[in-house]
Amino acid sequence: MSSIKDGIQNFALNQALNYIEGNPQENIPKLMALVDRLSPDGWYESQRGAVRRAIEEKNNWYQLILRLYQLDPGVRKAFFQNFLINASLKGSATQDATQAREGCNVPWAILLDPTSACNMHCTGCWAAEYGNQLNLSLETIDSIVRQGKELGTYMYIYTGGEPLVRKADLIRICEMHPDCEFLAFTNGTLIDETFCQDMLRVKNFVPALSLEGFEEANDSRRGQGVYQKVKHAMDLLKSHGLPFGISTCYTSRNYADITSEAFFDYIIDSGALFVWFFHYMPVGNAAATELLPTPQQREAVYHRIREFRKTKAIFSMDFQNDAEYVGGCIAGGRRYLHINAKGDVEPCVFIHYSNCNIHDTTLLGALKSPIFMAYHNNQPFNNNMLRPCPMLENPEALRDMVKETGAVSTDYQSPESVDHLCDKTTPYAENWKPTADSLWTGCSNCSACGKEA
Repeated sequence: MSSIKDGIQNFALNQALNYIEGNPQENIPKLMALVDRLSPDGWYESQRGAVRRAIEEKNNWYQLILRLYQLDPGVRKAFFQNFLINASLKGSATQDATQAREGCNVPWAILLDPTSACNMHCTGCWAAEYGNQLNLSLETIDSIVRQGKELGTYMYIYTGGEPLVRKADLIRICEMHPDCEFLAFTNGTLIDETFCQDMLRVKNFVPALSLEGFEEANDSRRGQGVYQKVKHAMDLLKSHGLPFGISTCYTSRNYADITSEAFFDYIIDSGALFVWFFHYMPVGNAAATELLPTPQQREAVYHRIREFRKTKAIFSMDFQNDAEYVGGCIAGGRRYLHINAKGDVEPCVFIHYSNCNIHDTTLLGALKSPIFMAYHNNQPFNNNMLRPCPMLENPEALRDMVKETGAVSTDYQSPESVDHLCDKTTPYAENWKPTADSLWTGCSNCSACGKEA
């Protein structure tokens, strides 16, 4: 019965998307009016209201929708099919059923490192400590994706290392799994004309380019000349109608740069459709703890991103300050997990402890391993959604989970004990708590998290 329902939903969504395709500006309002007329009372009423207002006001969200229609039509169609239908509708239903049956988390997305190798060595990067010797074979990546689809996961995100060191294999995986969407966090320096043509051909690969601000701020951490190389990559992608976004890590040094209106305008003009902000994590024995933002700096990021979200035609997400929209920490398979280049299955891309390796167990077996079940049983780690992380804001939780489950460090270059890691984050957690509590107490009631003011 559910398969029939899914089929009807997929057909209806495809018909709607095809209808918009002919004339987006004219047909989007007509389609919304039809949805409102046919929807039962109360069906996603607040969400429909937001979409309706965006259309009526022709605000930044409406402008973002129109920007999607500047993309290559084939790439856009594949994105809608894989992201909206396969990953979000079809996939989520399968994930929910699997979770109920197996009693464990099932991820919406799987992050994996094709390689530990990188052509750069950025200050404060935890990946640099992994070395350049580890790789997941093409066969292993294919197996992970096949297993993931059985669980309902159709979204795959490459980290590293630098994923594009493995360009040919990543494109081959896209060919092998045209029903999935693949995204890669990349430094952007290896994107060239040939790779753009490959992206146009497979249609289901989206890069997220690392950018730490404008030229001086970016190159001070990532190396001389890198900013211009990223700019060239953005120009190439935009000229071919290819979707891409920006990934940026905010630190004590660059937080003002990357949350400025000038930066938002620059990346929008360059063609970026999304920007993901990540808080610096002091992972690794050689971590540069001075890069941790102060409470005042993090609060400034919180306010600036939310303000620009109301006015700028780009999808922005602050992964440390937006936990209210997803109910807390998303790691441990709750929304995602991470598999490193040696095959260790980790609850989080930033937290390198594990009980299992994908070469020795199934994906489902990993989700039932002790450290993953500890996440499952303890989430959320804090009812204050501005303190979601078991490492950065609740280090006592991470200490307990690692020690109780016997999880071991997966950093093979310089293994870091959980005590060493949490000793670095405990002062940060204590300093951030008063600001976080004040912000959360003052947070107004919204439909996103159901929090009562």
